Amino acid sequence: MEEKIEIWQVGNTGLRNPNRIQEGFKAFANSPYVGNLRKEKEIDFMNFLNTQGIIQNEDGKDTSGSHARKWRLMFSKNGFIYPQVKKKEGSQEKLGKVDDITPFGRNFLKADTYPAVQECYLRAQSVEQFAMPDGKSYFSPLRWILAIMLELERRTGSSEITRIEFALWGHTTNPSYSVEEVVNNILDLRARRKQAPSKRKFDKKEIEERGKHYNKKANNFKEYSDMNMRYLRISGILQRKGRGMIIVPAKHILAEKLAKSTSNEEPIMVQYKRLCEGAELPTDNMDTAKALLNDLIKQMKGRQILFNINDLPLNTAAEINIARRRLENILSQTDEIQYAKEQCNQWQEIADYMELLIKGGGKRTYDDDNVIEVPKDETPAYLEWILWRASLAIDHMVNKPYEVRGFKLDSDFLPVSAAGGGKGDLYCEFNDFTILTEVTMSTSSRQEAMEGEPVRRHVSDAVLKYDKPVYGMFIAVKIDTNTAETFRHGIWYARGDLKQRLDIVPLTLAQYREYFMAMFRTGHANPEKLRELILLCETRRDILNAPGWKAYIGNTVDEKIKRMEKGPLVSKSKELPIVPPGANICHLIYGEGRVVAMDVYFPEAKVKDKKIPYLVGIPDEISLYADGKTILHERYGEGIIRAYVVAFQNEIIPLCFPKVFSEGCVKIL
Repeated sequence: MEEKIEIWQVGNTGLRNPNRIQEGFKAFANSPYVGNLRKEKEIDFMNFLNTQGIIQNEDGKDTSGSHARKWRLMFSKNGFIYPQVKKKEGSQEKLGKVDDITPFGRNFLKADTYPAVQECYLRAQSVEQFAMPDGKSYFSPLRWILAIMLELERRTGSSEITRIEFALWGHTTNPSYSVEEVVNNILDLRARRKQAPSKRKFDKKEIEERGKHYNKKANNFKEYSDMNMRYLRISGILQRKGRGMIIVPAKHILAEKLAKSTSNEEPIMVQYKRLCEGAELPTDNMDTAKALLNDLIKQMKGRQILFNINDLPLNTAAEINIARRRLENILSQTDEIQYAKEQCNQWQEIADYMELLIKGGGKRTYDDDNVIEVPKDETPAYLEWILWRASLAIDHMVNKPYEVRGFKLDSDFLPVSAAGGGKGDLYCEFNDFTILTEVTMSTSSRQEAMEGEPVRRHVSDAVLKYDKPVYGMFIAVKIDTNTAETFRHGIWYARGDLKQRLDIVPLTLAQYREYFMAMFRTGHANPEKLRELILLCETRRDILNAPGWKAYIGNTVDEKIKRMEKGPLVSKSKELPIVPPGANICHLIYGEGRVVAMDVYFPEAKVKDKKIPYLVGIPDEISLYADGKTILHERYGEGIIRAYVVAFQNEIIPLCFPKVFSEGCVKIL
């Protein structure tokens, strides 16, 4: 009998990211569509998801409600709502009202940490509810894949299954196959592919050959595999390895327990009941929970990771699992710190991700096994994530990488969703200052309305929190002029009517990307270079209108890049040089120093000469004029900059302005 291939689907290609399901389900739980999600209500629910910002039904393209059906399918397949029971399967009444929220769905709503969300998916995917070819029994794709990967590990030493192996012999098989036979085919494929001169041509030919037994589109092999692997990974028991997967070391014992049973002949109603009430896991058993905890302790000791669970009781399975989750969190944070250290070597990939975001999403292929992708409907989350990675690459932060970000990561260090409201996006704390980075994918005139108030409030809160200067970077694909105008003034009144002049510079993602790459190309990747850029961009915000300031920022970015690539530049024009606060300078005699103050002559004031601090920013009480040498002080009136006070290694001296700067004795670094 000729083999007939069917590809099972754990998820849905119309809802490729399972991390989005919880936000959609929370919206559903507070809507009038609970238990009322059929027929004409599908379009209403789809419009509801659109207004809630859960989906983007661009220009009302979907008029059939297909979006709603895909979400409903994922809710029911995971046991969050009661599925519709067919007459031959049993009674709907005995299970529960169709599309009503299940007890397991209530637990899913309460899952407030990512590990808790993962455990919900693990319970759902452990249920054997997928029909076998014999029409009598049911299997769990997760359990089946774990059985294959464990057999691969037994025979090769690694549980890794690659993308092409999964595409051809993972989701195209089920427990009606022999595990040994499937692994034989995978290892044969692996050996032949290793010898192939062109992996792409080899993969195409193999898909064509296997596709002879499949009566649908051949590109489903790869398209469905990416989606299926993403859904399987959200169980927390599998993680990414290249474009494939491996078993999470800390969950190996759990994987072994789950793989012992891949299918059964119990009626589907039994499976539905188990699914909707919350399926049991091996970790609910005290002996298994203890074995998993002991194995994790052994792994952490082997990696010399410090931990302490002496304060926790270990008398029940639930208590043991609480202790295990604490250790898993410590392990996750340790892995994130290691991930952060590696980012300085990933700067080109980071820049490539930025390029994809500038284009609104897409994919970049390096070779057959290395591809980066920004899903078009996940660009806000990926923008925060890639700027977090950029900050880690620049390094020198005193706070931990998981303290910098406000968004959640999955076990592969990919973004789960964008950060929630109420705080800034990225808090990068350094020894002498803090940079708060805010990002948005918004490019319309609504940008200022959406971001103007929150960004200023977040920077204001940070100014009050940190006992060091705070600078704000606002990064978007496109900067609306009204947004630039709001940040140009940067005024915010904190509690008690405390007036603040905030330092917030708007940069396009393209500008930031070019500056980021230049820092790494020239060996200048450090936070001080970002601070210099922010301060230099601010020097003319008081004397330019918003369009002019945007243009000046663009020119400043270009000029700073040239300085990094060609060394300090001496201006040949008659324009006076702009000296930013805290500028690093090089003197022909005294060497390198830093600007700490300015000497100003005020002809109308009683005390004519004043020293004004000029290290961490432009003081609130002064404005710089366009001529580069005149300032306006709120109290003393107009003044002329006569010198900049510079701290060198052994002495602090004033340097006559503009003479020593224009004569070439001093170069601004």
